[in-house]
Amino acid sequence: MENVSIIGCGTMGHSIALSAAWAGQSVKVYGINDKDLENAEKGLHNKLKVMTDNDVFDKATAKQIREKIVLSTSLEETIAGSTFIFEVIPEMLDMKKEMYKKIESMISEEVVIASNTSGFKPSLLAEEMQYPNRFVVTHFWNPAHLIPLVEIVKGEKTDEQTVERAMQMIKDMNKQPILLNKEIPGFIGNRLQYALFREAQSLLDAGVATKEDIDAAVTYSIGRRLPVTGPLMTADMGGLDVFSAISNYLFEDLSTDQKSGTVLSNLVEENKLGDKNGEGFYTWDADFSEQKNAEREQTLIHFLKNDIKRNEGK
Repeated sequence: MENVSIIGCGTMGHSIALSAAWAGQSVKVYGINDKDLENAEKGLHNKLKVMTDNDVFDKATAKQIREKIVLSTSLEETIAGSTFIFEVIPEMLDMKKEMYKKIESMISEEVVIASNTSGFKPSLLAEEMQYPNRFVVTHFWNPAHLIPLVEIVKGEKTDEQTVERAMQMIKDMNKQPILLNKEIPGFIGNRLQYALFREAQSLLDAGVATKEDIDAAVTYSIGRRLPVTGPLMTADMGGLDVFSAISNYLFEDLSTDQKSGTVLSNLVEENKLGDKNGEGFYTWDADFSEQKNAEREQTLIHFLKNDIKRNEGK
């Protein structure tokens, strides 16, 4: 088993740490200051409470999980003895490259460095590294402790041993890894997500339907199938002749916009950013925000419990 360190203790960082600790791994997590660690501590407490409240595991297990996570403001102490490092710092290219330089000066060349970037190509991130062969992207999805998927993306110089170790690391964390054979912007999940988002924006801008009905068209139809069948399997089940015929006439009319839609752009210009500041497509007062976040969390926990039962049956 790898010795795990995580650089960055924000929302994704401490959630990944929780996943590792839940899988039985001890993990050290770096934060830039005491405030960072305090926020991570609160985040871990809240997430563990939700899990125990929903009977995912008991309080004794939650305590054991928390004890496996060590928070620190010392980068050197965090990565000392580590064999696998997750970088989970903000999506700023120069900041990431500078962090890799610091890390590489403190570790041996056998240690894997894995970035949680959601879009940067690994070859770009690793272009100034001393040993780019040990670099790989491991893109977790938020919330990382509840969503199984991790996209593993190798760069031009990533060696196969690094890929194999990353795949095994993710499996050891009881996650579902998928491997990209080519590095492309946005990887797989975000490209699919934003293809849907682009069409939703186009429909809204054109006045085809209200935002509520556009969202309902997903949550009450394809959203119900997607947890079981992805788009390609769905096509198989529906008949490829049918899906091909529909593709041939419908693709001509789908949005090909190359930038954000009018409504979205206007909202951003007005600093209406959604849940984070109270208004976006929807109005997010405290009660609505709490309700929707709780509903999403409950749904993810439902599927997580199903995953646990399925894995226990293997």
